[in-house]
Amino acid sequence: MSKVAFVIASHSQQLAQGVVELAAQMAPEVYFAAAGGTDAGGIGTSYEKIEAAVEAARERVGTDEGAGVVILSDLGSATMTVESVLECTADSGNLVFVDAPLVEGAIAAAVRAQLGDSLPEVVQAASSTFASPVGNIPLVVAQMPTTDEGEGVFLSARALVADPVGLHARPAALLARLAGTFDAEVTVNDADAGSVLELMALGVKKGESVELKACGPDARAALDALVEAIERPE
Repeated sequence: MSKVAFVIASHSQQLAQGVVELAAQMAPEVYFAAAGGTDAGGIGTSYEKIEAAVEAARERVGTDEGAGVVILSDLGSATMTVESVLECTADSGNLVFVDAPLVEGAIAAAVRAQLGDSLPEVVQAASSTFASPVGNIPLVVAQMPTTDEGEGVFLSARALVADPVGLHARPAALLARLAGTFDAEVTVNDADAGSVLELMALGVKKGESVELKACGPDARAALDALVEAIERPE
């Protein structure tokens, strides 16, 4: 179980549950709680539902250092309800509401939580999606260390994408999680291999070739593992 759990607050229980199901595919060892709709099952938000979801999430992660709960919401009144819950919750230090796109924020943060990142690191991953225009995931080209004057050396390799869906959704999440296990900076077609959103934004399809670059103590091992994952997926 990861150090960080999530609460998805939405006006719709189906929407909240859908985000939970999608994120759980990317991060199977992370706890998610859906808090959507009114107490009567209609469209709206419920203080009681969100409060109960927050408490359930807190119980899952405990109070160890770096542990906590990330809360994401869909629209304004859901945000207001979340803020009310936080104001009325004693010792809310390990609860963080992140004002970020619901789906993108949940996915980006969940992958980092799956890797065992602490609450501040997971919050940063969710927050990094804040400026995303709807339907347009920003691609930030990763900056590789230079090779000048011996400051660092990066290795490269190519791989042919074998997964039927390309580098999309679950395959992208698996690759990002794998990249995060190595002490190396890795890119795929100049996108950060540790970012599921950047990998998905590449739009790489089955049968296409990608270029990987890596720099750091585990550069060679990282390249070998990622090439294997791309060419022979699970």
